Amino acid sequence: MRRKDREITEINYIIGILDKAEVLRIALNNGDFPYILPVNFGYERVGENLVLFFHGSNEGEKHAIIEKDNRVTFEVDCGHKLIIPDGKEACSVSFAYESIIGQGIIEKAAEEEKPRLLSALLMHYGIVGDKFNSVLFAKTAVYKIKVLRYTAKRRQADK
Repeated sequence: MRRKDREITEINYIIGILDKAEVLRIALNNGDFPYILPVNFGYERVGENLVLFFHGSNEGEKHAIIEKDNRVTFEVDCGHKLIIPDGKEACSVSFAYESIIGQGIIEKAAEEEKPRLLSALLMHYGIVGDKFNSVLFAKTAVYKIKVLRYTAKRRQADK
């Protein structure tokens, strides 16, 4: 990481970023160009390890790409605030943020895990739900990202 002064290493602060983030962006390997998409997500901490999860269809482009190559790069961010230029120097404009960028391996969750993970995903957005439409549930895949490595950082707004 180039800006060590912005690095975050404290796991509880990193969990706080995940709690505040609303969108997980995943980049998949799709031949000549990456395939990037935003997804709703949840997460769980297993000891010092992080597992991110999202849902999707059991078919389609995303599913096919993951089946071919399950390596992923991901990103979440939050805490956005424009930092207004200081005086007339436009190059002093900046943006405050908190972010996590990492890599991992995607695997499809087992059928028996789906209810728990989908309920946790909903809870991430403040929705309590544990009853699912059986037809839609059968067509839904839950994907888990076993996080291999990540970096977290923040740029705070000047006081």
